[in-house]
Amino acid sequence: MKPNEGIASWLVTLLAIMAGVSVANLYYCQPLLNMIREDMLLTEFQVNLMPVCTQVGYALGLLFIIPMGDLYNRRSTILVLFSLLIFSLLGIATAGNAMMLLAGSFITGFCSVAPQVFMPFVSLFARPEEKERKVGFILSGLLSGILGSRIISGYVGHLYGWRTMYVIAAILIFISAIILLKTFPYVEPTFKGKFRTLMTSIISLARQHPKALTYSIRAGLTFGSFLSLWACLAFRMKEAPFFQGSDVVGLLSFFGIAGALTASNVGKYIPRFGIERFNYFGALLMLGTWVMLTFVHNTYIGIIAGIILLDIGMQCVQLSNQSATMKLSPTAASRMNTIFMVTYFVGGSLGTFLAGTLWSKYGWMGTTSSGMLLIGLAIVFSLLVRNK
Repeated sequence: MKPNEGIASWLVTLLAIMAGVSVANLYYCQPLLNMIREDMLLTEFQVNLMPVCTQVGYALGLLFIIPMGDLYNRRSTILVLFSLLIFSLLGIATAGNAMMLLAGSFITGFCSVAPQVFMPFVSLFARPEEKERKVGFILSGLLSGILGSRIISGYVGHLYGWRTMYVIAAILIFISAIILLKTFPYVEPTFKGKFRTLMTSIISLARQHPKALTYSIRAGLTFGSFLSLWACLAFRMKEAPFFQGSDVVGLLSFFGIAGALTASNVGKYIPRFGIERFNYFGALLMLGTWVMLTFVHNTYIGIIAGIILLDIGMQCVQLSNQSATMKLSPTAASRMNTIFMVTYFVGGSLGTFLAGTLWSKYGWMGTTSSGMLLIGLAIVFSLLVRNK
C-alpha cells in the first residue's frame, strides 16, 4: 500500500468494529461502579480510581505504543497488545482486592490503544478527499463501542454480575485478534531508526508544530469535562429521585448515539467551516449543557438532554482537532496522533479524578462544577492562544 492511494471500504468497516471492541474495555466499568463498590466493600473514592487507572494506563499506552506504528509492523504490535489484554481482563474478572482491580484496570487501559493505531493508518493511506470521512468512520466505530460498552455492561452486570462482563470482554478481544490476523495488511514502516530516536522525535515534532499542542490541550480539557458526567452518573442514579441500578445507567448511554452520528457526518464539513469554528461551537455547547445540568438533574429528560448535547459537543471538538493534528505531518501521523491522544487522555484522567473527588465532597454540584471548570479552561486557553 502507498500513502493517499486509498483503502477498501470493507477494511475500514472491520477496523471501525475492532476499534469499538477495543475501546469498550475503558468504559465497561462506568455503569458498574456502584455494583463493584458494594461487592468489594470499597468507598466511592476508591472505586472511582478504577476508571482513573484505566485512563492513565491508556495515556501511557498511547505514549509508548502508538509511535511504534511508524517504526514496526502495526499488525504484530496490535496482536501482542490483544494477547496481553485478554489476561488483564480476566485478571479484573477474578480480582479479590482493590490492588488487583486497579492493576488490572491499568494494564487494560495500556493495552487498549488499537483504535489509535487504526486512525493514523487510515489517515495516511486514504485518498486525500476521503481522509476526514474515513477517519470519522473509525471514530464512529470507536464511539459506538463506548456507547455499546455502557449499555451491555449495565445489563450484563444487572443480570449476571459485574465479573461476567469482563469474561465476555476477554472473549471479544480473542475473536478480534483472529480477525486482525487474517485481514490487516503489512505496511512498510515510515520511520527508520531506533525506538529511542523515535520517542525523541515526538518532542521534535511538538516543537516543529506548536499548533499540535494547541489542538491537543484544548481537546484534552474538553474530554475531561465530558467524562465528569460519566464518572459520577452511576452514583447519581442510585440516589433520589431515581434509585436505579447499572441497567438504567447503561441504557442512558444509548442516547449518546447522537455523538457517534455526529462524528460520522461532521468530518466532511470541517474543511468548509474551519477547525476553529467547530471547536468553539462544541465547547460552548458543552458549557451551556453543564449550566443546564446544574438545574435539571432531577429529571430523566434533563439527564438525557445533557448526555446528548455533551456527546455532540465533544465530537465536534475531538474530530476537528484530531484530524488537524495528524494533517500537520502526514508521514508521521502515528506520532502526531500520540501527541494528541496522550494529552487527550491525561485530560480525561484529570476530569474523572476531579469529578469523583468533588462528588465525594459536594455531590452533584461538585460534578457540574468540575465539568464547567474544565470546559471553561478549554475556551479560555483557545482564546489566549488565538490572541497571541
